[in-house]
Amino acid sequence: MRLTIHPEVQDALIKKRPIVALESTILSHGMPYPDNLSMSKEVSRVIRQAGAIPATIALLNGRITIGLTPEEVERLAKADKVMKLSKRDLAFAISEKLTGATTVSATMVLSHQAGIPIFATGGIGGVHREAHKTFDISRDLEELSSCPVTVVCAGAKAILDLGLTLEYLETKGVEVIGYQTDVLPAFYSRQSPYRLEFKLETPESVARFMRTKQRLGFSSGTVIANPIPHEAELPYDQIESHIINALNDAKLAGVSGKRVTPFLLDALKEKTGGESLRANIALMLNNAKLAAEIAVKYWKI
Repeated sequence: MRLTIHPEVQDALIKKRPIVALESTILSHGMPYPDNLSMSKEVSRVIRQAGAIPATIALLNGRITIGLTPEEVERLAKADKVMKLSKRDLAFAISEKLTGATTVSATMVLSHQAGIPIFATGGIGGVHREAHKTFDISRDLEELSSCPVTVVCAGAKAILDLGLTLEYLETKGVEVIGYQTDVLPAFYSRQSPYRLEFKLETPESVARFMRTKQRLGFSSGTVIANPIPHEAELPYDQIESHIINALNDAKLAGVSGKRVTPFLLDALKEKTGGESLRANIALMLNNAKLAAEIAVKYWKI
């Protein structure tokens, strides 16, 4: 499948300059306009300041687009009806010439096809709470098991079952490496009850790990779990209480399937007085900065 690659990104690929892939659902589904647009601009600024090129990935009228123009970013930020694309949805959306925003799984696939080995996002999907009843497990985990892209994130989204998500990734052979932490970050919080097996301290050590894994010929991805900055974090126990209450509210309202996640995120925003949204922006900027620093070191090794 032909990719439409922004000239700046194409030039960086040819010259082996550092690039950071970005998903586009954060524009279309992650937060309201104009917060989404200003956040996207700030993420790009942070990546450039660290010495890398930002490459937001999306589907525009059936065209896989690697690296968006400012006009295309604004179009996605303002649009009301944009398809949310996981890997499963890509072929259908392309064949129907639809416009869609990529989730973690779709961004990983397309980033790998374009030759971009590192991707920054807020948090990955995972095993949902009560998955033993619903079988609700994010495609992100399967993609991590089969697509050799390094994903810098603040752990899995806090609304998930973090323990089962770690177990699933271990079964699939996916390394979850704490960046300057030996505890899995819980998205809004730096702490959680779950300890990690691996920890790295510098962008250079992460880049060296990526090169080592590449030389071994492993085909799985890697999670770099980067805790939210101290000044932006929300207390783990408080967020956990809000999530449990919101899940009960969702059951009472008959909310299920794909509607659960946006319902929970809206509930958290309301229950925290908007603090969850501010934390989301802070951790995304933090992840983008680290991903760019890793990318810079990766292309020097």
